[in-house]
Parts: sequence; C-alpha cells; structure tokens
Amino acid sequence: MTATAGIDVLHVDDEPDFADLTAEFLEEIDGRIAVHTETHPEDGLDFLAERDIDCVVSDHDMPGRDGIEFLGAVRERYPDLPFVLYTGKGSETVASEAISAGVTDYLQKGTGTDQYDLLANRIRNAVTARRAEADAEKRRHRLEQILKTVPSCVVQLDHEGEFVFANDRAVEVLGLSESDLTDRAYNDPEWDITDPDGDPIPEPELPFRRVRDTGEPLYGFRHTIEWPDGTRKILSVNGAPLFDADGNVDSVVFSLSDITDRRKRKAALERARAEYEQFIDAMNDAAYVIDADGAFLEVNEAASDTTGYSRSELLSMGIQDIDPTIEDADAARLDTDEYDDGMRVFETVHETTDGERIPVEISSSIVSYRGETAELSIVRDISDRKRRERRLEEFASVVSHDLRNPLNVARGSVNLARADCPSDHLDRAARAHDRMETLIDDLLTLARQGDAVADPEPIDLRSLVGSCWEHVATGDATLRVADNGTVRADTGRLRQLFENLFRNSVEHGSDSVTVTVGALPDGRGFYVADDGPGVPADDREAVFEPGHSTAAEGTGFGLNIVTRIAEDHGWEVGLTDGADGGARFEVTGVEFED
Repeated sequence: MTATAGIDVLHVDDEPDFADLTAEFLEEIDGRIAVHTETHPEDGLDFLAERDIDCVVSDHDMPGRDGIEFLGAVRERYPDLPFVLYTGKGSETVASEAISAGVTDYLQKGTGTDQYDLLANRIRNAVTARRAEADAEKRRHRLEQILKTVPSCVVQLDHEGEFVFANDRAVEVLGLSESDLTDRAYNDPEWDITDPDGDPIPEPELPFRRVRDTGEPLYGFRHTIEWPDGTRKILSVNGAPLFDADGNVDSVVFSLSDITDRRKRKAALERARAEYEQFIDAMNDAAYVIDADGAFLEVNEAASDTTGYSRSELLSMGIQDIDPTIEDADAARLDTDEYDDGMRVFETVHETTDGERIPVEISSSIVSYRGETAELSIVRDISDRKRRERRLEEFASVVSHDLRNPLNVARGSVNLARADCPSDHLDRAARAHDRMETLIDDLLTLARQGDAVADPEPIDLRSLVGSCWEHVATGDATLRVADNGTVRADTGRLRQLFENLFRNSVEHGSDSVTVTVGALPDGRGFYVADDGPGVPADDREAVFEPGHSTAAEGTGFGLNIVTRIAEDHGWEVGLTDGADGGARFEVTGVEFED
C-alpha cells in the first residue's frame, strides 16, 4: 500500500454516537482513512452494494443481525473483503465463531483512546495484506497469461520432479494433457530421453537433476524425447531453480524449445551446401565467393588450377590480389548498384603466381553465403576467344583493305567504260560490284559481332526507327510506327538490326510494301512486320542461317546479323506470320524503361 492510497472504511454500530466518535478518531489518526457509518447491518449491506469499500468494522450486539451474522452475509457476497469485529462483548465463544465465519481480525472495545490507535493499525494491516494478495494475484494471472501465449514451452517441476505447471505450448509439445499433468514426472517411463546422437543420458545428467542438485541455472542443453509411437523431437532446454525462504531449491522452471524442424533444416542446408560445393568444385571454370570487402570466402579447385595459388592461399587473399586492374581496396568492395537484376557480366584480366595475365570473362551474381550478402563469380578463361577475335580482326582488315581496293578499281573502270561504250554487260558488272560491296560490309559486320553489350543506353524507339528508315533504299515502301517507348541497347547495333530488317522486307516484298514497328504485349519486346508474301513455316529457321537468301540481290547474311546483334544484347529473335499475311519478326527479352 502506497503512502497516498486511501482506505475507505464502513463502520456498522447500533450506537450512532460511538460510531461517529470512532470515525473522528480514525480519520484524525490516519489521514488516509475515510469512515462511513451505518447503525444497522441491513443498511451496511445496502451501502456495500453501492460503494467499493476497503474494510468493514462491525459491532457484535446489534438489533436484527448480530455481528457474526452480518459477517456471514458479507462473506457470501464479498469473500475477500477485510472484516474487523470490534465489539464490547468479548468472549472466547464470540471469537471462535468469528474466526469460523472468516473474520479478518477481532478487537475488543476499551475505555481509553488507545483503542482507536490499535483499531487503526488493525485496519491498515488488514487492508495492506488484502491489497498485497490482490496485487500478487494480478501478477500471477498476468504471468500465467504470458506463459500461456509465449511460443516456447514453459514448465515447472516440484522438488521431486513432478509437473506442477505447463503452458499450452508445453502441453502440445510434450504430449501432456491437463488431466494427467500432475501424474507426470521429468523421467516419465513413456519418454525415451537420449542425447541428439541417440545415446542414453545418465540420470544425474538430466536437466532437472542438474539444476535441482546444483542450484545453478542451465542453458542450451539439448536432448531428444521419443514416444512409444515413434515420434521423436529434439528439445533445447534452459532451466533455473526457485528457492524457498530457507534458500533451498523448492522447484525448477524450464523453458523448452522444439528445435526438431530447425535441426532438419540445418541438416538439409548442410547437405545442400556440400552438394553446392561439390558442384562448384566439379566446374571447369574458376569460381569465387567474395564478401562485401572483396575478400575470398570460398574458391573451387579450378580457381587454384588457373591462378597457381593453393586454396588456403586464395582464402587469405582478395580479388584485388589477382586482378591488376583493381587499383585499391575501395574498388574491390561490393557495389550492388552495378548489378542488373542481381547479375553482371564483364571482362578483365587475372594474374597468376608466375605473373602471367589471363583474359577472363566474369559472370557475377549476388548470393547469400552463410547469412551474409556476397558475390558469386564464375570466371572463364577467354584466351582462345581473344586469339580468335584477333584473327577475325585481321581477317576484317584484309577484307576491308585488300578486297575493297581492287573492287574500287574495278568499279571505276566499269564506270569509265560505260561512259565510252554503254552496254548491258557493263550494267550487270556494276550490279555485281554493288553486291560484292554489300557482301564485304556484311562480312565485316559478322566478323566484328560477338561482344556482349556492356553499357546499354536509353534509346527513343520512334526516333531511331525513323532515322533507320531514311538510311535504307525503300522506294515506295511505307513505314508505320504503331507504338513508342524507350529501350536500353547499343545504339549502333540496334540501328543495324532495324536497317537489316527493313532491307529484308523491301527486298522480299513488293514496291509498295508496308512495314510496321510496334511493342509486344506486356512489354516483352518489339516487332517488325510487313504485308509482303511472308515466309513458309518450314523455311523460318533456315532464314537466319548465314548465306541463306531467296532474293536475287541478297547476300544471305542480313538476318544472321540480326540474330547476332540480338544475342549480343541477350535478346531472342523469332519469326511468325504478320497480321496482314506477311512476315513478323519478334525480338523478345528487351528492356524497356518506364
């Protein structure tokens, strides 16, 4: 009871002057006490029905009901309300009856004023005890409600190891029921208790015995329980002793967590990790798991074979130690903004133990490794590809210079001859020269394709399409742009893709062919369609092969170049029927900006 908590008292006495005098003394002795007086027990019961009272003080000899009968009536309605029998009739009989009826305290009236100090003290003690009991009950109820709802199992065992409390979760996990709770003990014969490996646990080592016998708490103890039906659960156990007033262990409280599923998930994760590591080790390409600061967390055997470093050496290093293009530690740190949908592909060089620099292509993705964000890099040695590219570049240089020069001489000679002597033969030769020029351009394009687009940029589709149309000999053909949007691509290569598709439509269609460019549904890509003769279903795969052409002036490389350009962007090209019966080329996987 706090110093400011008031005490409301009902005093029932058939002598009003004495009742008023008692009230004055009590309120003067303790300012917290407020007294209401009644002269008849029935009026006192009515007052109790209307007001909350902390304590009843009653005389014994009163008309109608006496004090014992009044006490009985109060107990029927308010079993816990403090009741002090304050009477001038003192006898063992009255005291015995009062105690039997549930009186809180008994005090005989005296002749001096000291009796009021004593009465005030009895009232305070009774109210303080009652309030303490009420608070304790509230705390007990609150704790019980909390324990019922916590996700962990909570149990209490007495000194002999028998259950005295189990919350709902414990009842569920341990297979208990409220009816047989008190008949169970920690070592119930129905429970086969072993360690997680299945070995028996000696009786003194069981959690209850360890906590009770040592008086010390226990944390993180794990054991299994198996029931007669074969059900097996793994529990993580925390326990603490509760002591009596003499400092002896009175009971033990345990918090139990069912970690069966967690252990299964952990085992599955370990199996998956082992399989993953086996898979990574079986790869021909080097693989690295790199943390956010650029340090190697895991490497496969191919990484050691490629660099010449042992696995232990690599695990003590970072990416900047084998990539000479990384100038400092800051540049080696993981930057997730560089990843497109969690992936990125780029080229660099790795340096071996003997100083050899190997050109590599790295495919990196963001992964979770042992709970941390990391980078998984698959590293492919592209030395052979680089040598082929150099040879192709040399070939392109030969084609560009050594073939173009004599072609220019031939074209100039034909033009001079046509000026002196016009002839259909010379016209055919000029057309052949034009076709040779187109072939050289297409071969150069093919030779220089194959590099993935590393830095796509936003391109306005309608603007680019219009510009491409102007650079193609389209005659009386018509362009229609059905949709607009912004795509991310390499401008030069996308321009070449459209020009080749436009040229294909014009070469295989009529002079008045209409070509339509539009977006595919759901933003999957775009299409180029015409109302020409179309392509038979059986020939649709062949048209993308190099050298295939049904047009007299065609080189057979145009659509193959379209396919190469799409692949360099990570796109796909398909051919189907157009809405107007012609050919419809669909380019999918294209990234549109919002």
